[in-house]
This record gives sequence, C-alpha cells and structure tokens, in this order.
Amino acid sequence: MDVVNENDEIIGVASREDVYKKSLCHRIAHVLIFDDAGRMVLQKRSDKVSFCPNHWSTAVGGHVQTGESFEMAALREYQEELGTISELELVGKDFYQASDTPNKFLMTFKSQFKGPFNPDPEVISEVCFFTIEEIKKMIENGEKFHPELVYILKKYYL
Repeated sequence: MDVVNENDEIIGVASREDVYKKSLCHRIAHVLIFDDAGRMVLQKRSDKVSFCPNHWSTAVGGHVQTGESFEMAALREYQEELGTISELELVGKDFYQASDTPNKFLMTFKSQFKGPFNPDPEVISEVCFFTIEEIKKMIENGEKFHPELVYILKKYYL
C-alpha cells in the first residue's frame, strides 16, 4: 500500500502488516449505497475478518493499493465485496485520526443502487437497507458499528 504524509502525498510503500505495525498513514475508500427510497445499505462484517468482526460497516470499504486512485480502489472493493458495481459520486475526503489505528485519508463515495448484491461470505455476513433514522437508533442502542462508518455518518448524515 502507499504510505502518505499529512497532505496525502505518497512518501513510500509498505505491506498492510507494516502499515499497521508501524502506524503508517495510508488511504481507505468507502462507498455508501442508497436505494430509490433513500435507505442506506450496510454490510455486517463476518466473524472471519480480523478488524471489527460482526460490526456494521459501509456497504463497501477497503484499502487503496499502490498505483490505485481512491475511485479505482472503491470500484475494485465494490466488485470484490458485493459482486456488482454501480456509478459512483464523490461525497468527501477526510483525514481520519483515532487512538487505536494509524492515521488515514478516507475518500467516501455514494451510489444509488437497489441490488441485487452477491456478497462475499468470507467478509460479509449480511447486507441490509436501513433508513438514516434506523441507523441512528441502532448506534444509540449500542449495536456494533465500524468506527469509520460512525465518523462518516456523523460528518455527512446525522
């Protein structure tokens, strides 16, 4: 993966293992998917994933690989995770900092698509549509949510 500085300029390359072991700044792409009624698709991460198993997450999310743009990574992850693809629109780019993870740049895209989805069972246990109000209540009730999803929701939707 590309290692970047605080201006999102590439300063090196490292393995995913080294990025997390050495807490190196990197890039992540997310895709928020909405249906015609404005409901948001969330994926529930399987119990087989190493980070945040059994947590609700963005419909699509993943690391930007060396040589990829954020959009290329978003489309690749979309195909890998949900087995389909749709047109993307930029939501925003954010510098994300949290105590338990390296700093990273999040590029968030959105798409309007109602399915069907063909989720990869190795990484996804469920794909469901929710209203923003339902998601807000799920968070308030203590359901497990990926911290980057919570950040994106609070910044752009809650």
